[in-house]
Amino acid sequence: MTNDNSPVTLSESAARRINTLVDSKGNKDLKFRISINGGGCSGFQYDFALVEDSKDDDLVIKRDGATMLVDGLSIMYLMGSEVDFTEELAGSMFVVKNPNATASCGCGSSFAV
Repeated sequence: MTNDNSPVTLSESAARRINTLVDSKGNKDLKFRISINGGGCSGFQYDFALVEDSKDDDLVIKRDGATMLVDGLSIMYLMGSEVDFTEELAGSMFVVKNPNATASCGCGSSFAV
């Protein structure tokens, strides 16, 4: 299942990586949570975690068996974003392609709006 109509989307490679992480933990109830926190070198930073429980205000995005949660407060900073997973020579990481970010740091983990 894809999430084309969702305000935040999950790429195929990110869904595949989430499934790998969940499988490695041996707990099928785990979900991938992305949230926005103050801090980082550009003002805000992305936070990623595997969690069991969702909250009432969470946006739930499902793709290819993976579940991603976005809390109600973070959605306004992530509208139109895609969460992707990249594997490069320098390493592998989740990347947020955020059209709302006006600036970001070199490592891509923090941003400004």
